[in-house]
Amino acid sequence: MSLEETDMASSYAELNDKLIAFIGRQKMFFVSTAPLSAEGSVNLSPKGYDSLAIIDSRTIAYLDLGGSGIETHAHVRENGRITLMFCAFEGAANIVRVYGRGETITFDEPGFAEKLALFPGFTRARAVVTVHITRVSDSCGWAVPFYDYRGERDQLRRWVDAAEDEAWAEKRYATNAVSIDGLPGLVR
Repeated sequence: MSLEETDMASSYAELNDKLIAFIGRQKMFFVSTAPLSAEGSVNLSPKGYDSLAIIDSRTIAYLDLGGSGIETHAHVRENGRITLMFCAFEGAANIVRVYGRGETITFDEPGFAEKLALFPGFTRARAVVTVHITRVSDSCGWAVPFYDYRGERDQLRRWVDAAEDEAWAEKRYATNAVSIDGLPGLVR
């Protein structure tokens, strides 16, 4: 049931079957977070692979394989705010935004193996981010261009899977200790 409707947008309290089907067809999505500080940096990250799991109509999780920074993790741990955005690059124009409160569980924390099990085919990741949905909106997406999907890049998967476990963990701690704004990242 829609919370609000305008000519070009609707808002919902949770995911419905139509929204779940739309999200399931998308090959990539974007994650946005921000620190509490007005001087802090808003972070926006693209995500690909089969790294998203819809747990139920009010809960989504995604796999954080790691990357160049630890902003999402640091922001979510500081204040919980997170937004996911899915855009239709083929088919009917549409954009779906999922707003919520996030939580992260990292590779070295109890319960991580159970969360990782949501993502068959992945044996290692920096974290799993779970989003407890507070609002969902969809809008026209008329300005989103068409793009043809040609496949996944394999560099990140190869990089994540290449190192021995101990060396991989040490690299994560060394490069992901602090966000660009000085917030704590991975802490032993």
